[in-house]
Amino acid sequence: MDELRYQIDLLKAMNQKLSGRDKMFRLVCDTSNNAFLYYGFDNGDVITLGDWESFFTFKVKEVKDFSFIFDELEDKYIMPVRNVLFLEKSGKTKDSVECCLKDKKTWLEFETRISYDEEEKPTDKIICIKNITKFKKQNEELRYMAYYDGLTGLYNRNYFVMRLGEFIRRAKEEKSIVSVMFIDIDDFRKVNDGMGLIVGDEVVQQYGQFLDTFSEENVVVCHMNSDVYCMAIYDPCGSRSVEHIHKIIQERIHQGFTLSNGMDIRLTVSVGVAEYPEASTSALELINCAEIVMFKAKSSGKASLQYFDAPILQDFLQNVDIENKLKEAVFNKNFTMYFQPQYYTGTSRLRGVEALIRWKDENNRMISPAVFIPIAEKNGAIIPIGNWVIEESIKNYTEWKRKYGYPLIMSINISAIQYKRKDFVERLMGIIKKYDVKPDEIELEITESVLIDDFAEVKEKLLTLRDYGIRISLDDFGTGFSSLSYLNGLPIDTLKIDKSFVDKVGSDASTRIITESIVSMVNKLGYETVAEGVETKEQMDYMKNIGCDMIQGYFLGKPVPAEDIEKLLIELL
Repeated sequence: MDELRYQIDLLKAMNQKLSGRDKMFRLVCDTSNNAFLYYGFDNGDVITLGDWESFFTFKVKEVKDFSFIFDELEDKYIMPVRNVLFLEKSGKTKDSVECCLKDKKTWLEFETRISYDEEEKPTDKIICIKNITKFKKQNEELRYMAYYDGLTGLYNRNYFVMRLGEFIRRAKEEKSIVSVMFIDIDDFRKVNDGMGLIVGDEVVQQYGQFLDTFSEENVVVCHMNSDVYCMAIYDPCGSRSVEHIHKIIQERIHQGFTLSNGMDIRLTVSVGVAEYPEASTSALELINCAEIVMFKAKSSGKASLQYFDAPILQDFLQNVDIENKLKEAVFNKNFTMYFQPQYYTGTSRLRGVEALIRWKDENNRMISPAVFIPIAEKNGAIIPIGNWVIEESIKNYTEWKRKYGYPLIMSINISAIQYKRKDFVERLMGIIKKYDVKPDEIELEITESVLIDDFAEVKEKLLTLRDYGIRISLDDFGTGFSSLSYLNGLPIDTLKIDKSFVDKVGSDASTRIITESIVSMVNKLGYETVAEGVETKEQMDYMKNIGCDMIQGYFLGKPVPAEDIEKLLIELL
């Protein structure tokens, strides 16, 4: 009897222990924010646990009720979820699947685990259902950040490079072509500076939305940065040929864009094109080649399309090499000054000299100013170079005047970038005072490019220089589009007729008429005239006969080092 009571008490204790564990398991399930579905294969028990009501409005009491779950899913997810819910059919112990409900907003993950007996028959199944909507949304945001540009909604640079790489690998297998169009809005800085960054961003967005219309399976468009876009085209032909796309681009930008503030704006774009496999077999190098020829398009007048070829790359690499060497030359001041004489046509008396910078690289190779000055203007090196030229020229002039006393005019070329510096006048006058030179013995040569951006400010600075007594010469006259309009009211002393006119006065009647008109008009305005590039007696006699005041060119004197100018001055004593 005591033994029976002991057995009964033992069973009660075990039941209480199991009941306690059951409560613990249910508590764990209820606090997990997940829903659980248990199925016992032996007795067919179906139990729902956890936060089931937050997931579904129906109950699952037996296996056939599983169909209620399928009614909640988008059609394409029904079979994948069915396979996971009835995982025992595959003999697996664990599997999961993600799916979206019909509301297209809620994402669930179904994970099934099955226990098997020694005979590999299923005994128990537990299905965990998780709401992964927040996780999916975060993943989508991360994916968007990884692949898309936040300003335009186009693909970003990283994703574009990846897709271009896929195009190249595919083209290699299929013996096809891949074109890359590097598209840059011309003069975009003027939009940002003149209208503000917000307007600039809207322009970038609108233009990006337009370019996105070309996107398709074989065309990928991206926003590289600022006002630059890239387009990769697999097997460019027909409606996706470079020529066709460029034509549509030109037609669209000709119509202009209307901004949110009602302003209409018209743009032009420069486009560089490089193709696989001709230009490169690497995605990054292909983009680089397209960018290089885009800059070539800009330098050729903008609003144009330029294809890659080997000479363009060679020129670019040469310029990069020169730019690197130029930085070292600026740091070490590895330049020399040459001077070219100017003579009065009437008396053949020496009027003065023009200061011309010269540079030899470490291989003693002379690099033309026509090559390195534009590079210096782009990278900012023109400022220290220009300052060095002014000081070196005036220093030489001071030495000549001290030794020989000959009255000369020292003409110094001034870059537009250098001239626009706020401290330009102050720095110039500081050098003039340092070497005790009379301001009217210095003549600054400026080109029409100085006058383009802000004519009123430029004119005011010229008047300040004139008040100090410094002479002003307008260089390369006749090569710009609006030279005549700038003459009215400008405080200038000398006008230099460009060599391109002088070269043709002996052979072209139209050039003679234009040249004679320029000289006549300038004389009436009270300016002096200098003919540049006079290389023959015929040219010199002609310029003298039409009333040109001064001559400069190889016929009377080439650019020479300072010591040769000293020899010339000694002869004149």
